[in-house]
Amino acid sequence: MDVKTLLLQQWASCLDEEDWFPPLEKVLEDITLEQAIWKPADGAMNSIWELVCHLLFYEKRFLIRFLGETANEPQAENNESTFRLPTETLENWKETKQEYFYVHRELEKILAKSEHEDLYRQIPGEDNSLVLELKSLALHDAYHIGQIVFLSKMQGAWPGKRSF
Repeated sequence: MDVKTLLLQQWASCLDEEDWFPPLEKVLEDITLEQAIWKPADGAMNSIWELVCHLLFYEKRFLIRFLGETANEPQAENNESTFRLPTETLENWKETKQEYFYVHRELEKILAKSEHEDLYRQIPGEDNSLVLELKSLALHDAYHIGQIVFLSKMQGAWPGKRSF
């Protein structure tokens, strides 16, 4: 299996194809606004929505850098500020999810269309090539998807039986 095919499989596993962990699209499917903003009483974890904002920040920044539109890239003072929420409304929760799904799929399209030499091209503003950055983003997504599932289970929002 070539690196592009492997990475496409990893990338799809993070969004909409079941693998060893549930894809984010399925995980977020029935999460209400109240569940999305809930945090454990000890404050030791971010909320589900904050985690999605964090994932969106890094994927969106990478997409914009890849496209060479750096004037429009999202800004953050530090990593902690990437978890910041917009105004907590149901509409904004839905928009955050949809924007994340859109950006993730746009990156998948770029990867799918990339020729071998494109996979190893240095991306302005990034430390690595397309293939290495997307590999790291996929691992980052998987890590935070696990946190989101855990938060869902803590709230009793995770169904007892699932297909994954």
